[in-house]
Amino acid sequence: MRTSAPGSPPPDTTWLHADGRQVVDGSGHPVLLRGFGLGGWLNMENFISGYGSSEVLLRHALHQTLGGDMADRLIDGFLSAFFTDADATFLASIGVNSLRIPVNYRHLQDDLRPDVIRPDGFSRLDGAIRACAEHGIYSIIDLHAAPGGQNGHWHSDTLFHRPQLWHYEDFQRRTVAIWQAIAEHYRDNPWVAGYNFLNEPASDDADDLVSLYRRLVEAVREVDPRHMLFLDGNRFATEFPAFGEAIPNTIYAVHQYPPPCRFDAGPYPGETEGQFYDRDRIQRDFERMTAYIVEHDAPIWVGEFGPVYTGDRAGDEMKRRLLADELEIYSSHGAGWSLWTYKDMGMMGLLRTRPDSSWMNRTSEVRAKKARLGVDIGGSDDSAILDILQPIRDRFRQEFPWFAPYPFGIDSHINRLVRAILLAEPLAYEFARAFAGATGTEIDDAVSSFRLENCDRNQDVLEIVAKACQA
Repeated sequence: MRTSAPGSPPPDTTWLHADGRQVVDGSGHPVLLRGFGLGGWLNMENFISGYGSSEVLLRHALHQTLGGDMADRLIDGFLSAFFTDADATFLASIGVNSLRIPVNYRHLQDDLRPDVIRPDGFSRLDGAIRACAEHGIYSIIDLHAAPGGQNGHWHSDTLFHRPQLWHYEDFQRRTVAIWQAIAEHYRDNPWVAGYNFLNEPASDDADDLVSLYRRLVEAVREVDPRHMLFLDGNRFATEFPAFGEAIPNTIYAVHQYPPPCRFDAGPYPGETEGQFYDRDRIQRDFERMTAYIVEHDAPIWVGEFGPVYTGDRAGDEMKRRLLADELEIYSSHGAGWSLWTYKDMGMMGLLRTRPDSSWMNRTSEVRAKKARLGVDIGGSDDSAILDILQPIRDRFRQEFPWFAPYPFGIDSHINRLVRAILLAEPLAYEFARAFAGATGTEIDDAVSSFRLENCDRNQDVLEIVAKACQA
């Protein structure tokens, strides 16, 4: 895709670039990027569609359980239903002007043929970018899952609990090749705002991240000198050690998920995890994270943020207050933003599948088991499995009091191993079994649960976002 969308402004006025603290178009007019992340689509996520563990394991479980044809029908149908032209129309109607599109490297590279870019790899991404462009919405391409994993969490879609990208030249070389292919494919498209190289990198040596960023910049600039670059900070887009001088035409991205946004958060304003959080605290944390960006006179962009809603009326009202506070803080600092996430099953999304939909009915038992076992770390608690977790935590503190693994310490490390891997992996197969015996028509009906017209809107959040888009 090398041309602008039909009916769009001439490319010279549409192109965006970074100019000091602002993003401006080709006429020099400021453009504040405000929109959503399209989580759970070209990089599937367990809390968004309900399975356990990682996407690669889910695909294996579906193929093993349903057979290749029916598994492919489910996966392809899900991808077709999740984002359509109607979604782009809806997003434009509430005033957003940008969409961050997370992509899994597996759409572009096959692990058994790592030196070949898949010829069909751009088809769905092309369609989404084209649909957004027709409504004046810029796309930001985000490599959410890099070969080997840029962090150890489920959303980087590996079977490892530690990121391998930082330790294997093969994975780094493949990542560079992916980005050079993306840049070559979109180099003449002004509706692509830019390239978000790595989602939430987590390298215990920041020099390794900076070194890889340099390689990526060089490779992309060989074929595409024009598009903006979006660089997440280290430690899940919160820190910028070793970054040095700013790179021209580059946006440095932060992600802000303060503890009050979590599933098991305390009151807001109020205490969570022994710390008091209110608007002033949220702003201080934001200013600390963005100090490098301000010092280097670059645009600020919050690539991810957003509360986890639980259905508790009072609790969700406090979460919406937190969301409104964050958006006001970002506006007062001239920061662009991308709210996580656009669509899911009712945890963080602006749109949510209906409780009585075919997808929700078919997966209800396995999702209940997931919740009971606390598998979704961001969307459940561990209260029902303390008989497993607490002895491990206590023993580790007794035997290894010095052990504080990067990036978030021992409790996070144990949660990842026990909840997100040990308990989650069997649930990928139980999720697949929820579709065993389904006919093709029944699978089509299930995946259609994610179509725009079959989803409910979180109206309170919609009103907050629409107001922020007009600020």
